[in-house]
Amino acid sequence: MEAIIDKAIKYSARAHNNQFRKGSDIPYISHPFAVAWILKEANATDDQIVAGLLHDVVEDTEITIEEIEAEFGHKIAKLVEACSEFDPKANWESRKKHTHETLRNAPAEVRLIACADKLHNLRSISLDYDLTGDKVWSKFGRGKESQSWHYLELADILCDDLENYPEGSIFHQFREEVNHLFKHKLLKNQSEN
Repeated sequence: MEAIIDKAIKYSARAHNNQFRKGSDIPYISHPFAVAWILKEANATDDQIVAGLLHDVVEDTEITIEEIEAEFGHKIAKLVEACSEFDPKANWESRKKHTHETLRNAPAEVRLIACADKLHNLRSISLDYDLTGDKVWSKFGRGKESQSWHYLELADILCDDLENYPEGSIFHQFREEVNHLFKHKLLKNQSEN
């Protein structure tokens, strides 16, 4: 393992210490680790893997982008910044619209990190949905309709050029997960009610 990846693992683990995944007792660090693993499987660069490990540090802790730059350099700090929400205190809709616009114009290396992040989030939601059904939406500040809007929009943005990626790429996986949860499961559930 590259020394910088090992450093980022430790840095992220310390930063997210005592944080948990939304509505669960699962340590939060499982998410950045999963994102890094998805990136590794996608043959991402070490810089992208490190940014994946650190992508929520600025957003969810007291650590600043300047501290990330001092520890990991300018390029990784820019990748982390590009994957962070602009103002965690802004309302949910504003944050998500800003994310959509940022990703629409983002370079491929940022889109790959963002896709890995969103793919893991979506897989987690889908697993919880299989266990609890519509109760899964109660742990989010916005419910099923808002989450559906957000993820369908992300799929349109991140997967707008699927023909440029091999079948099975994380972009294809993300599109399939979005379609499966928000088009298949939810529509099937609605038709049964």
